[in-house]
Amino acid sequence: MRARIEDVARVAGVSAKTVSRVLNNELHVSEKTRQHILEVVQSLGYRPHPSARSLATNRSFLVALLYDNPSPSYMMEVQSGVLEACDARRYSVLMQPVDAHDPGFVAQVETLISGRHLEGLILTSPVSDHAGLLARLRAWEIPFASISPRDRDGVGVALDERKAACEMVIHLSSLGHQRIAHIAGHPDHGASTWRLDGYRDGLGQCGLRYDAALVVQGCFTFDSGVAAARELLALASPPSAIFAANDDMAAGVIWASSEAGLSVPRDLSVCGFDDTPMSRQIWPSLSTIRQPCRDMGRIAADQLLCLIREGVGSMIWQDFSLCLRGSTARVPDQALRAGSSTP
Repeated sequence: MRARIEDVARVAGVSAKTVSRVLNNELHVSEKTRQHILEVVQSLGYRPHPSARSLATNRSFLVALLYDNPSPSYMMEVQSGVLEACDARRYSVLMQPVDAHDPGFVAQVETLISGRHLEGLILTSPVSDHAGLLARLRAWEIPFASISPRDRDGVGVALDERKAACEMVIHLSSLGHQRIAHIAGHPDHGASTWRLDGYRDGLGQCGLRYDAALVVQGCFTFDSGVAAARELLALASPPSAIFAANDDMAAGVIWASSEAGLSVPRDLSVCGFDDTPMSRQIWPSLSTIRQPCRDMGRIAADQLLCLIREGVGSMIWQDFSLCLRGSTARVPDQALRAGSSTP
């Protein structure tokens, strides 16, 4: 027979209410008692019924991840982290794609919250920067946590993307590259601004002149990376390195380079941002900036659940690192000499 919560309470020598507090990660239970109950739960193979749990507590134990992001590699990593954190606390997650540009967007989210009885939201850019939605969530007092929002004073997780981009440009310069191009991300994303600013910071620190012709607008998709690379490689004086604002666009650059008969990294160095699994699966493997996307999803979910349970949450800062692989290399001596005479 299936074990009941009363069976756990009887074997553990505590009340059913205390068992319920432990299973729902509530406070006011000693660590010794908590561990003892969890051991009994495991030994009896007790599994609470989700519907009974919701009815008993008058809660849904359901949160939603809202996203309007064209990069499947990035979102898959974020989703994995969110699911990991929520599963550990026995919350369910609704993965909800949205269109933040739809005039009825805020009303649609309101319907989602009320219809599904959501306890909170995890927001990714550009949803995390939608002023109308944020104002409504605060007015409703709906808990939410954001991943890489423009406003770093809220609850969620962030990374110094401007500094990371700057360091990548400095690295490319150290390899002898003087014409370094940048493919910017979607203009609605805060990350695009920070990464473009970091690109300009890096040029300045290396004594290289900013050239608007070397910056092309992308939108975080593979196809936009292909189109931008074609435009850059068609310049009279093309770049020797292209820094794309995410890995998907960088993969598009490598594809367009091959189309043009160029070899990466012999003829062109290419790098991206995020360190998604795809960056290690293409050839040559992609030099990129590691943004711990899965960890950031997990941390955002952790902070949201803290906000729901305890009424407090924080903005957690994550570290980045340069992952230098096969797609970047030193400029050949002859190219370096030719670049030194380019104004």
